Amino acid sequence: MSDSGELPTGRLGRFARLAALGAKTSVSLLASRDGRAAAAQAADVLGHLRGLAAKVGQMASYVDGMVPPAQRAAYEAALSQLRAASPTSSPEAIRASVETELGAPIDRLFAEWEAEPFASASIGQVHRARLFDGREVAVKVQHPGIDRAVESDLQNASVLEGLVGRLLPRGVRTQHVFDDIRARFREELDYRLEAAQQRAFAALHAGDAHIRVPEVIAERSARRVLCSEFVRGASFEAACERSEDERRTFAETLWRFVFKGTLVGGRFNADPHPGNFVFHDGGQITFLDFGCVQMLDEARRTNARALHAAAIDRSEPRFRQAVVALLESRGGSYEDKAVAYVKRCFAPLFSSPFTFTSDYVSGLVEGMRELKFEMFAKDKSFVMPPQGMAFMNRLQFGFYSVLARLQVQVDYAAVERRFWLENGSAT
Repeated sequence: MSDSGELPTGRLGRFARLAALGAKTSVSLLASRDGRAAAAQAADVLGHLRGLAAKVGQMASYVDGMVPPAQRAAYEAALSQLRAASPTSSPEAIRASVETELGAPIDRLFAEWEAEPFASASIGQVHRARLFDGREVAVKVQHPGIDRAVESDLQNASVLEGLVGRLLPRGVRTQHVFDDIRARFREELDYRLEAAQQRAFAALHAGDAHIRVPEVIAERSARRVLCSEFVRGASFEAACERSEDERRTFAETLWRFVFKGTLVGGRFNADPHPGNFVFHDGGQITFLDFGCVQMLDEARRTNARALHAAAIDRSEPRFRQAVVALLESRGGSYEDKAVAYVKRCFAPLFSSPFTFTSDYVSGLVEGMRELKFEMFAKDKSFVMPPQGMAFMNRLQFGFYSVLARLQVQVDYAAVERRFWLENGSAT
């Protein structure tokens, strides 16, 4: 997708384009019965809008359960374009933005600059360049006007509904959920914050033979420009065709990156779509894009650690206690069903070794939707999800969908035990 058309930034204009698609866009597009034609139209409109609207399409392209089974193949094929080839901004506009942000002509900033981007996504596009010391770099530049477009999307309830989607029970749209979403996506517009998170993840995983995080080139980075070392490797689709042993190592590496980051580092990358992973021989993975990172405070991290430890030890009493603490539930039918549901989510540890499947992930998404009925339970035991849970669910459903594509059995409990021992503690 290489359309350099003007990016719509106004709230009404963007809303009108979504509304024009009707049932083929936002949340309702996922229930469309028009198959390939509807999917192609949705990809075209969401891609042209970029911003948060495109993120709806990105999620639908790989999260199992977001698209009805009969339409899954058509939507995945059409919307997968949004993961790596969203419409691009013009070379002239990008060049002007880089020069403004970095304060110099582009030929004084880089020894070589490729005007044609090699990747484009919802917020920015990436250009290959070379520094004067010979290093090859990837330069991510925000689409001009994307800040206004994102702000417009954040004010459109339909776009926010599409982002939340089935990540929370329908009807659960508390202000703190939307506040979380707005905060995380506004942060994505400041590449200085992303650079700091990228360095933090690199430090956390330093010394791990299978996890790579590209080095940030600080002197060529700014609010709207992020320069990192260039990385070559295989796509996720290619990784899924590797040998069983290599796919198993990929799955182990993904699990370690996500849960060491969460449980040890107190932060998780809440945008786990496959375009953010570059795969290498021997099971090594380079992780990209740290714009949407959710931090965990010490209390939340302590509860999360207790939850994982209980699941690894297969201790149901301790697991229930940890779920209650994490969800801040107060007994009754909601607590019983919530504990049962979270246990299903932790089957990879309770039943380790475990093989992820698309049906398993779809069932979790559907199970989350079914929890909405507890809002109307006679005992009134339902409690609103605590702050931060929307992005935790986005991580889990997206991450699990990625693992399901690898189609391999892994002892995930053993993976966690190893990184705990490496960090001088036990679960």
